[in-house]
Amino acid sequence: MHIPDGYLSPQTYLPLFVAFAGFMAAALRKVKEGLQAKNVPYLGMAAAFCFLIQMFNIPIPGGTTGHAVGAAIIALILGPWTAVAAVSVALIIQAFVFGDGGITAIGANCFNMAVVMPFTAAWIFALVKGRAPGPRRISLAAFLSGYLGLTAAALAAAVEFGIQPLIASEGGRPLYAPYGLEIAIPAMVGEHLVIFSIVEGVLTMLVLRYFLKNDPGAVYALYEEGR
Repeated sequence: MHIPDGYLSPQTYLPLFVAFAGFMAAALRKVKEGLQAKNVPYLGMAAAFCFLIQMFNIPIPGGTTGHAVGAAIIALILGPWTAVAAVSVALIIQAFVFGDGGITAIGANCFNMAVVMPFTAAWIFALVKGRAPGPRRISLAAFLSGYLGLTAAALAAAVEFGIQPLIASEGGRPLYAPYGLEIAIPAMVGEHLVIFSIVEGVLTMLVLRYFLKNDPGAVYALYEEGR
């Protein structure tokens, strides 16, 4: 999932960095204005959890890696804007300190995993849980939010480096990512659909169940209308 340096052309990673910077600025403002004091420790824990879970990278065909992200459960517990900030911090540290994901691709990686994923997850959860959800409905909504949220992020990444042969070639030779959409999308999305997105969905469901049992008032996705 972490796109490395050299895979994206400037005409791809620069607009994505600008887009991510805009979301990050908005996220920091919203977190400052709306994060409840009792949830501040959860913010630090969320960033640490996201950082840890993403360290288990598995290389996959197509030139990148697959792994769980943790952005879906952060979006459900603390809200998607808080997830933008928490996941981005983890991704930036990974890129600069551990070389996990390229420096030039920070904007793209953060956009995929810290913007696309949490907002997709939050939307899916709200759509599936409905107005009067029971425990099973909530569990299903949580699983699908993680499953489809990660899949959406994988698709975004696949499109970004899959279009490189089309937009950045010289004499028919790709200057950046050499794999076209016909390889990138099946490799990224297929692997996530059958492996990593399932792990993300189960993880999201189990952690949400824990919070519902021990601190249900902290679950943003169930009570956001009153905040």
